[in-house]
Amino acid sequence: MSSNPNLDAKLDEVVRQYEDVQAQLSTPEVLSDPDALRRLGQELSRLEPVVEAHRELRRTRDELAGARQVRDEGGDDEMRALAREEIAGLEAREAQLIDDIRVLLLPRDPADDGNVIIEIRAAAGGDEAALFANELLRMYLAYATRHHYKAEVMSLNETGIGGIKEAILEVAGDGAYSRFKFESGTHRVQRVPATESSGRIHTSTATVVVMPEVEESEIEIDEEKDLRIDVKRSSGPGGQSVNTTDSAVRITHLPTGMVVEIQDEKSQHKNKAKALAVLRARLQDAARQKQREEDSATRRSMIGAGDRSDKVRTYNFPQDRVTDHRVGMDLSNLPKVMAGELDKLIDTLIQTDQAERLADFGETGA
Repeated sequence: MSSNPNLDAKLDEVVRQYEDVQAQLSTPEVLSDPDALRRLGQELSRLEPVVEAHRELRRTRDELAGARQVRDEGGDDEMRALAREEIAGLEAREAQLIDDIRVLLLPRDPADDGNVIIEIRAAAGGDEAALFANELLRMYLAYATRHHYKAEVMSLNETGIGGIKEAILEVAGDGAYSRFKFESGTHRVQRVPATESSGRIHTSTATVVVMPEVEESEIEIDEEKDLRIDVKRSSGPGGQSVNTTDSAVRITHLPTGMVVEIQDEKSQHKNKAKALAVLRARLQDAARQKQREEDSATRRSMIGAGDRSDKVRTYNFPQDRVTDHRVGMDLSNLPKVMAGELDKLIDTLIQTDQAERLADFGETGA
């Protein structure tokens, strides 16, 4: 297999970047600056797998050159036959390394490594939709626990019968956004509701919005000019007071009309901080959505659009099956999925997204 000049040039550039970061990490200025040390350490960790794969590719190609020389110039038939066998294995290894490197070189979403905010809302289906929304919340909480992420329900608007109208969930941990990012869209449930006396199967829906958590410095908000902040007494289902202080915070972002209300904490200050975190995430998400609409490559993607109206998954209880419509994948044992066993689905979505982006990567000649 001949080398690809474009790919080799990109690898050479990565090696130069890696060596430059290593050199910076040894300077007194960086060693005395914790922020720079952390930032450059993260950059080194990102580049290192590519550099290691590049070294392995060079070793494999050196071995290939030697084996081909034996095949072409070897002294006897047995030596040439052994060389041919070795070449077949080394060529397969070279092809695999190139595939691995192409994946490693794919542009990374800078949000992938960070925390995530997930909003779940009951949609069509009344009480059954609210019950299903609550089950989705519990499913994501269980999945977060399986991956040792820290999960916190930031806001919960309950119906009083075991359902929720809306929930806002924060999941914190390395790579949390990368694991949840493809959950955005409309989730559909098909089953006989507990309240259905005739045994008819109903279809209900809930919507999921997944947003990367945003640092304060990334989204500037002028609180005096851009926000209207209202404070009121928190209330639970049916108007029941959940605390006796005026701690519920409702923030309206005047330029966009976005409204965030948080009442879960007894502290007005904590509720305001949470509401601002959700607002920043929504503003950033709106900007990302606009960029996606302008990006023809993303618009072609089955996986990457994250359109709120897309029907992404169906949970069919009578047939004990969950179907992800974007990748045409069916899984049985629905109770396990609802208990947080989502890795098969999420891994398939990630791999499909990688394959689509690799196709675009290939179109550039890389």
